Amino acid sequence: MVRQANLLSRIAAVILILPALALAGPPFITDDPEPVDLRHWEIYVATNFEHDPTGLSGTLPHLEVNYGAVKNMQLHLILPAAYARLSDGTRNFGYGDTEAGVKYKFVDQSTGRPSIGVFPLIEIPTGNEDRGLGSGHLQVFLPLWIQKDWNNWTTYGGGGYFFDTQDRSANYWIFGWEGQRNLGEHLTLGGELFAIEPDATDLRSSLNFNIGGQINVNDKNHILFSSGRSIKGDTDFLFYLAYQWTFGPK
Repeated sequence: MVRQANLLSRIAAVILILPALALAGPPFITDDPEPVDLRHWEIYVATNFEHDPTGLSGTLPHLEVNYGAVKNMQLHLILPAAYARLSDGTRNFGYGDTEAGVKYKFVDQSTGRPSIGVFPLIEIPTGNEDRGLGSGHLQVFLPLWIQKDWNNWTTYGGGGYFFDTQDRSANYWIFGWEGQRNLGEHLTLGGELFAIEPDATDLRSSLNFNIGGQINVNDKNHILFSSGRSIKGDTDFLFYLAYQWTFGPK
C-alpha cells in the first residue's frame, strides 16, 4: 500500500507538470510572453503523455481555452481528463486538476530588446488524489518569459517556481529555452531544452528535450505536435498532439 501510494504521488506530480507546463506554450513545455490578440480565441483539443519507471500518465484528452481579454493580456483555462497507468498495472481515468491563469506582456519587442511577460497559473484540486489524478492541494506556478524574433526565426524561454500551498516538498523550479524556424506559410519546426529542479527529496532533477512543430492547415485550423525524452532523468517518452482552432475579429 505504501509503494502504491508513492507511485500515485509521482503520477499525480507528472500529470500536474504536463497540463500546467506542456500546454503553457503548445506544443512545448517552455512558454513565450506573447498573449492572444485582443478579442481573439485559441481553442485546443489535445492529449499529452509521459512514460517513466512509475508508469504512463497524461491527459486523454484535455480542452484548453485562451482569450485575449484586453490588449497584451489573455485569460487561460484547461479542463483535463487525466489518465494514469501505474507500473503495477493499475489504470485510472477521470477528471484531473483544473488550470486557470492570466498571461500579461509588459515589455514589447523592438529591434534591440525582447518582449517580456508573466504567466501566473493556479492548479485547482478538482482531480482525485487517491487515484493519482490530482494533487489534492491548490498549487501555483509563477514564471517569467522572454522572446526575440528575427527573419524566420523565433526564440523564447525563461522559467519560474511551482509551489504547493500545503506540501513544500512538492515545490520545484523549472527552466526552459526554445528555438523555432518558420518554413513557410504552412509549417513551423523547433526544439527545446527544459530542466526541472525539484525540492522534494524523493525526486531527481532532470534535463529534457522536445522536438516538434505546427502545421497550419489554414488561418483558423492548426495541428501541433512534439515528442522527446530525458537527457538526464527517468523520463523515456514525452508526447503531445493537439488540434487548435483560432478565430476573432479581423
